[in-house]
Amino acid sequence: MADHTFKSILAEEQAATKFIKPGSHKGKGLAVFTSGGDSQGMNAAVRAVVRMGIYLGCKVFFIKEGYQGMVDGGEHIVEATWSSVSCIIHRGGTVIGSARCSDFREREGRKKAAKNLVTRGICNLVVIGGDGSLTGANLFKEEYPSLLQDLVKGGDVTAEQAEKYKHLHIVGMVGSIDNDFCGTDMTIGTDSALHRIIESIDAIVSTAYSHQRTFIMEVMGRHCGYLAIVGALAAEADYVFFPESPPPADWPDKLCKKLEQERLTGQRLNIIIVAEGAVDRNGDPITAEKVHKVVVDKLQQDTRITVLGHVQRGGNPSAFDRVLGCRMGAEAVMALMEATPETEACVVTLDGNQAVRLPLMECVRRTKAVAQAMADKNWDLAVQLRGKGFARNLETYKMLTRLKAPIGVQDGKVSRSRC
Repeated sequence: MADHTFKSILAEEQAATKFIKPGSHKGKGLAVFTSGGDSQGMNAAVRAVVRMGIYLGCKVFFIKEGYQGMVDGGEHIVEATWSSVSCIIHRGGTVIGSARCSDFREREGRKKAAKNLVTRGICNLVVIGGDGSLTGANLFKEEYPSLLQDLVKGGDVTAEQAEKYKHLHIVGMVGSIDNDFCGTDMTIGTDSALHRIIESIDAIVSTAYSHQRTFIMEVMGRHCGYLAIVGALAAEADYVFFPESPPPADWPDKLCKKLEQERLTGQRLNIIIVAEGAVDRNGDPITAEKVHKVVVDKLQQDTRITVLGHVQRGGNPSAFDRVLGCRMGAEAVMALMEATPETEACVVTLDGNQAVRLPLMECVRRTKAVAQAMADKNWDLAVQLRGKGFARNLETYKMLTRLKAPIGVQDGKVSRSRC
């Protein structure tokens, strides 16, 4: 039985090796582009797509400036070479550019994009971006047959071209520092952004300690509190505000009581983290300025605000994001090569340290469900929909930032009366 299992595993490995044999998919056209906000690690993903595609024999293209470049065509769509992605893995941002595109929102713009792909023999797309970019790609795929019909009628492409490239295959990767996409443990860029946040807080702690100051750090996260929560957990922040789980209505009193008690125990500084999208139970914004006013008015503490802003997007990607981009990029190309006309658009995600493929629109729907839960002020559901990792990080932060150990627990010992 064991011998049979071993042979089965060996046969599967040999089949996989045969599939990724150099040049095994010669002649297929493939393009990669980045869209929406940039994030560290995108270049690692672009590099992996290009080199994996070339390795398999594909003709690989860059589409520069995102969807805008796809619509404009011309010099924005250029063939990539093995060496054209050398020395980019360590660079932040995206070397092929990213831009918002209003033209692609209209059918006429998508028709221009389809023409530019068909005339270059491209029928496989890798899109690296957020949920909006991925949703746009799925719409493009659904409309593609009718777009080609319009192009043939208008004489923009031949019937032979339309027939040859009639199936458009799409695979997405999520590039977002917010880690706001459901279905993946981490998005490309999140780990690097966390590094920026922790480095900044660690630097500020030094001066805060010297002058016994309270610092309010505003971090990115307009619709997702991942950076705020994990940043607070890693930096030992005293309080954190984020969108999915607003504080109780009396948060000014609770905040000030906690800060005051910590100072009474001899603590010389306090760190408060505020996500840019933080709200109260009524859905009204909780800004860094509002928190500052509360602390100053109630406690008269020397309090300063630091807005990290786009520093979180910048800098070199972490080792984690470089490896994540490489693994996801290679998996995205394999997904395209294995696609059939019936294959739906998928997104490559991270699940337990494995790159896996999930239905793109199912993940988008789950992501939008979080936004709807927050709009409905169903805060518990919003946290739950973010996933187990998000909820566990939040619970861990709450447990480790208690002012005192639980009743009956002293110096690592549990009193017998509480056992």
